[in-house]
Parts: sequence; structure tokens; C-alpha cells
Amino acid sequence: MELLTMKELLETGVHFGHRTQRWNPKMEKYIFMERKGIHIIDLESTQALFEDTYDFVRDQVRHGAEILFVGTKRQVQNIVEKQGKRCGAHYVNHRWLGGTLTNFDTIRDSVDRMIKLERMSQDGTFDQLPNKEVVKLRRELKKKKRNYDGIRDMEEPPDMVYVIDPETEEIAVHEARILDIPVIAITDTNCDPDLIDYPIPGNDDAIKATRLLTSRLADAVIEGREGADKSLEEEEEETETEEPAAEETEEEAEKEAKSAADEAEEEETKEETSEEEVEEEAEVESASA
Repeated sequence: MELLTMKELLETGVHFGHRTQRWNPKMEKYIFMERKGIHIIDLESTQALFEDTYDFVRDQVRHGAEILFVGTKRQVQNIVEKQGKRCGAHYVNHRWLGGTLTNFDTIRDSVDRMIKLERMSQDGTFDQLPNKEVVKLRRELKKKKRNYDGIRDMEEPPDMVYVIDPETEEIAVHEARILDIPVIAITDTNCDPDLIDYPIPGNDDAIKATRLLTSRLADAVIEGREGADKSLEEEEEETETEEPAAEETEEEAEKEAKSAADEAEEEETKEETSEEEVEEEAEVESASA
């Protein structure tokens, strides 16, 4: 079964690239033709590369990897947030703050500050403070939630980064490359595919196109998590099955140890008996003399 059908790709406009004068020559191998001054993306390449990407994401997540969705353009913000929440991925959908990956400890401090402010607003602490200070703190909280809410549970840099439009998110791509984090991206005809580990040639501006590709990638994350849960259940079942066998082994070891102890006692008894016999013989001989 195809992960992406040709009909879906055509209906959502994944094949529409940028105007020919805005192209990146490195994308030539992913371009099918030019029509009315616009490059048309080869959807067969899109299908093949997306399947490889899907398998990679699913397998990595199955082994416990975490993925970060990044898309800060206005038309994709809701898509990134919705799909990130649906599959349980971390996401950044408003503004990429420099150092989000390369200076993660500082970013984590800001996230902790956001969580602290949320707690203060819920436990009544704000009610005990002057109104002027509360207004200032609420403004700070709102700003931090806008920037950090999607990565509140990200305790360490992610294992993969998925980007919509690597040209717009060039800082995110650059930071991921510094840390050797694999980058997955929808690459339009104006992008440099050499910077992307898993490029998905396609329209990175159209809402329908980005929604289709992002939702299917989220499906890969969900499938990977389900596979991980299933593997964990199987391991638990195997452990439960192995426990009786372990008990049997312990019983056998106890029996062997007991029989060995019995044999040792018998040997000691034989030795004591033989020593007594020798002593008796010596006494008999001395008495005879």
C-alpha cells in the first residue's frame, strides 16, 4: 500500500514548485518539467523519498528516539502544532530562538521559568502580589508560552528534526547539523537538498500540501510509538514466560548442590570409617605384641 498516492499529491498541489528564476540548481534532479514559468516537481521522487523517510522515522521512534517538528511560517503554524500534539512530538511553530539546540541548557532554564509562572498563576500566588507585578508576570508567561509551550517536555535535544521550508528555518537546520542531528525537510525548488539528510521534494507553501506531508509523517511517529509499546509488552510476556524456567533451574541447582553435599558427607564418613579401622588394627597389633 502506498503511503502517498499520486492522486493525493496532485490534488493537494505538492508538485508545484517556485518560479524558475528562484530555483536552486541542486534541486534539478527532483524537477520533472517547467510549465508557464514554474517548476513542476517529480512526484515519483517525492513518493520514493517519503517512503524512506517514513521508515526511518518509524524505526527511530520505535527505539525511543524523539522528534522535533519545526514550522514558523504563518500558514503552517496550526498544522505543526496540531500534528505535533497528535503524535506526541515536540514542536516549534512561532519563532525559532537561536540556541534552541546548541544552547539547550539556557533554553531549558526558560522552559522551567515558564512552568514556574504557570504554577504561580494556578496556586493563588498571583493573588498575593501587587497588580503591577502580576501584569508584568502574566505578560512574561504569555510570551514564554508562545515560544516554549511546544518543547516543555523536551528534556534534551531531539534525535531528529522535521522542518517545513529549510530556507525559512535555516538557523534550525544549521544548529541541527552542528549537533549531527538528522534533518528531515519538505524541500521546495528553491532549497539546498545537500543540507538535508532526508529531503521530501514538495511544495512547502501550500497549506494542503504541507498538511498532507506533515500528517503522514506524524502517522510514522504514531506507528513507531505503537510498535515500541507492542515490543515492550512482548518483552514483559517473555519475561513472565521465562520466570518459571528460572525457578526450575534454581530447583535443579539446589538438588545438584544437595546431592553434592550428600556425596561429600558420604566421602567424609568413608574416610572417618577407614581411619577408625586403621586405628583399631593398630591397637589390635600392639595388643597382640
